[in-house]
Amino acid sequence: MTLLTKRQWARRKRRKKNIMIITLTTLTMFVVFTIIVMLSTVLRNVDINENTVFGFFQPAKIIAEPNITEMFLTPNEYSRPQTPLTEVNSIVIHYTANPGTGAESNRNYFENLRISKTTSASSHFVIGLEGEIIQCMPLDEVSFASNDRNNDTISIECCHPDATGKFSDETYRALTALVAWLCCEYNLDKDDIIRHYDVSGKLCPLYYVEHEDAWEIFKNDVMSYIDENAIEN
Repeated sequence: MTLLTKRQWARRKRRKKNIMIITLTTLTMFVVFTIIVMLSTVLRNVDINENTVFGFFQPAKIIAEPNITEMFLTPNEYSRPQTPLTEVNSIVIHYTANPGTGAESNRNYFENLRISKTTSASSHFVIGLEGEIIQCMPLDEVSFASNDRNNDTISIECCHPDATGKFSDETYRALTALVAWLCCEYNLDKDDIIRHYDVSGKLCPLYYVEHEDAWEIFKNDVMSYIDENAIEN
């Protein structure tokens, strides 16, 4: 075995140290490069706008939640299947087509479907003749209200005093406040407020199918409500 001099040992030690430094530096650069590539890929696939922070939704505006009474339906396959609602792209307005009935009675109709099993029907909200708002199911569950748009919409049934389907002033005000709140919660705009008619061609809500001008006024009223009551986030 050849004995190394003190100088040779020092030289070998420095060489090992330099190799280790080069290895660690190379490894660090590789890790950093990999992270940059991964971030670039993620950011290219995420729609970044003023309401999104690194892919996490941030509402642009917030308004106070209206007065809502929770009366959730019993889970069942006919009105509350508990199917996850994973995205909300629109709010669909309906009318009950049952003149003079109230919010609770229409909610109870949905509830009783688990017993009668005559059809599948439900809605996230029902608004009564006096402006009372009943929530029938959580907003992260699908309702049976809007045909092939059930999987990406929130549904609102509105009571009405007569066969014209026109809402009372109280119902109208409550609907305006509720839709405005939902629009802020889900970052929706005027064009995302739709009628059942716009989905399937059904004459629902009847008054706002027969009176297009009134429908436009309603959507404008929702936007005005947001402008007047919203706080910038």
